[in-house]
Amino acid sequence: MELSKAFVKAKNPCADGFRWFLRHRPQGEDYQPLLDALVADGRVDDACWLLAQFGPTSAVLQLDELSCESIVFAGAIEVRGGIDAGARVRAGRGIRAGGDIRVGRELVAGETIAAGGVVEATTLEAGGDLLAGAAVIEGALRAGGQLRIARDLVCRRDLDVGAQASVGGVLVVEGEVRVARSLRVRGTLRTGGGVRAGDGVLVDGAIDCGSHLDAGWGIKAGGPITARGAIRAGESLCADGEIVAGAGYGVYAGLCVQREDWAGSARVVATERPAELLSGCWVGPAVLA
Repeated sequence: MELSKAFVKAKNPCADGFRWFLRHRPQGEDYQPLLDALVADGRVDDACWLLAQFGPTSAVLQLDELSCESIVFAGAIEVRGGIDAGARVRAGRGIRAGGDIRVGRELVAGETIAAGGVVEATTLEAGGDLLAGAAVIEGALRAGGQLRIARDLVCRRDLDVGAQASVGGVLVVEGEVRVARSLRVRGTLRTGGGVRAGDGVLVDGAIDCGSHLDAGWGIKAGGPITARGAIRAGESLCADGEIVAGAGYGVYAGLCVQREDWAGSARVVATERPAELLSGCWVGPAVLA
């Protein structure tokens, strides 16, 4: 696809960026070579703007390894080894690497981001799934599809997932956790903000939530459940330990269940009855299945 002067101008570019285009590519340029030229000249913001305006292509960049300061590619990036970038990696479609993906600032893909090893970035945004061995994100993380991390996931700000989320180790999020479907954690779950799952929350270890803990279905933990705010489950609420809400807040089970069905579908299980229990059927301590 060739981008002419008139074509680019119709997108209302910034004055500085359009002047660069007129000076360096007055006769127009093919899409990807123009992105490459902008990045090479240090105009990565302009390259990202151009990609946002004209969208992804079907092109595929296949490499053994990728090491650079920044790259903006309109298609998919497929690397057999690892990716190491000082600043930004952005693709109009997916990004896949057989090894680690380490990016100094932004890692952005219009579709899935998949790594055989660790993913490290300041911020991460995937329009599709995020699949990795482990991940450390210093800022916010957003995946429009599923999130599947084989080991630990550490996120220093908010975590947003558009489908279900599964973490094979510990999940530590310093901000909010918002998961559209179910949240599954095989280690412990610790957050600085609230947790909201559209379906259920299942954690093999303890849950330590910095604000409200909400699930559309049930919440089940292999350790105690502690929140600084309210604890609200649409169905049952089970812990192998205490269930403790924040000062002045309540514990609620069965919010999506009729009261006559509480005994079977809004059970509250813990080592002792929560002092703040306001709804649900208290059944006492039990061995978690």
